[in-house]
Amino acid sequence: MPDHEYMIDVRAVTKRFGDFTAVNDITLGVRAGEFITLLGPSGCGKTTLLRMLSGFETPDCGQIYIEGLDVTRLAPYRRNVNQVFQSYALFPHLSVRDNIAFGLRMQKVGGEETRRRVAEVVDLVALGGFEDRMPHQLSGGQRQRVALARAIVPRPAVLLLDEPLSALDAKLRHQMQVELKRLQKRLGMTFVFVTHDQEEALTMSDRIAVFNQGRLEQIGTALEIYHQPRTAFVADFIGEANLLEAEWLAEEGVHTRVRLKGGLELRVPLAGWPSDGSSAMISVRPEKVCISRRPIEGAENSFQAVITEEVFQGAIDHLTVRTDAGTVLTALVANESAIMDAFHEGERVWCGLHLDDLVVVRAG
Repeated sequence: MPDHEYMIDVRAVTKRFGDFTAVNDITLGVRAGEFITLLGPSGCGKTTLLRMLSGFETPDCGQIYIEGLDVTRLAPYRRNVNQVFQSYALFPHLSVRDNIAFGLRMQKVGGEETRRRVAEVVDLVALGGFEDRMPHQLSGGQRQRVALARAIVPRPAVLLLDEPLSALDAKLRHQMQVELKRLQKRLGMTFVFVTHDQEEALTMSDRIAVFNQGRLEQIGTALEIYHQPRTAFVADFIGEANLLEAEWLAEEGVHTRVRLKGGLELRVPLAGWPSDGSSAMISVRPEKVCISRRPIEGAENSFQAVITEEVFQGAIDHLTVRTDAGTVLTALVANESAIMDAFHEGERVWCGLHLDDLVVVRAG
């Protein structure tokens, strides 16, 4: 039976193509009105799962429920979902108005009701004045808005979005990310968004499901995924991370003393460390590595290092440091003003790592 807490309830779903397992035993629940992003590299299974939600692919095993209805083997047109494709898939011979109205006409919605609902979504996606234009007369961002309007005008329970912003330039893409999230909040509709872009996922999502090689690595809010990754893959795929191989030395209350590859010893949280005391990985974000010309007060781990590389990136400097023990770390340092005394290659500095910024992750 489906879990009625969820608008979408995916239960132990697997999909194979010959000998290749595209989706491997995925269980996932999506709440009504939630914006959830399926994130991962190419070939990780996220688009295959989306196609199973839409009905374009059928699972080899497992069940999919939408609105409490088992849709596992239901035809796409019998599901209360709609999809926005990467290519927009607009009808080139139809105007903006007729593209948006197409789904309503297929549903045999009355003419007056169709006109009212089309006008409503045209206003919602800021396409007023463009109703009579043809797709070739529109910019990429405008065509994207038409595709969105056409998908939401039938009022589906779930909107599926397959990398819909990938064809836009960087500035327009960022603008559309903000607009899309604002639109989803206003509609209160359940959005399932597929992307390989980490920034896109962090910007828009209520929750993020990270996929790798057909498996669900972790699901959580943007803050949870970024600050508390459970695996080395998640830590490395979401933003930047220093991933450090660590060997357990001794337990010190609620902490553990470990030795990193290269010899540097640190105190790290005991939570998350393998119960058998074996080796593990430590993740620390580059912006959490404190750099100073003086010893760093309050840092539970403080040690000296030499800057081996300095890369200016405008608002920040990207530094690579090597400790006396040979451990290599990357750090991000804010450039607070044009006249600040910046750190430079070859300079000897102090580094500090706070316990709260060190996360024990699974290597696999």
